[in-house]
Amino acid sequence: QVQLVESGGGLVQAGDSLRLSCAASGRTFSRYATMGWFRQAPGKEREFVAALTWTGTMTNYEDSVKGRFTISRDNAKNTVYLHMTRLNPEDTAVYYCVVRNGPGVIYSAHDVSYWGKGTLVTVSS
Repeated sequence: QVQLVESGGGLVQAGDSLRLSCAASGRTFSRYATMGWFRQAPGKEREFVAALTWTGTMTNYEDSVKGRFTISRDNAKNTVYLHMTRLNPEDTAVYYCVVRNGPGVIYSAHDVSYWGKGTLVTVSS
């Protein structure tokens, strides 16, 4: 099993920045895992946000966050980060850390092996 623990959520104002962190643990966690983030806004379906391969050479982002969000990772700590800038109320959601426990990309929930419990980000106008 793999455990994912997110942190860094909170209440911010429009235009602010926030950084989410997610630490992965578990004896079956693959060093080649792709890590990423999904989010679910109130009343909406869960959607992909960003993902990053273990080498850090391949990233992909949902269109609405391109240029505002940056995903990064520290493989020594099995931790992935999501640095969010120029936040707006439409970014309000529960953000979930995800892992594809092996090499490859994450584009949809079908690509995900494990999910975190989520951390709430609220952006006020």
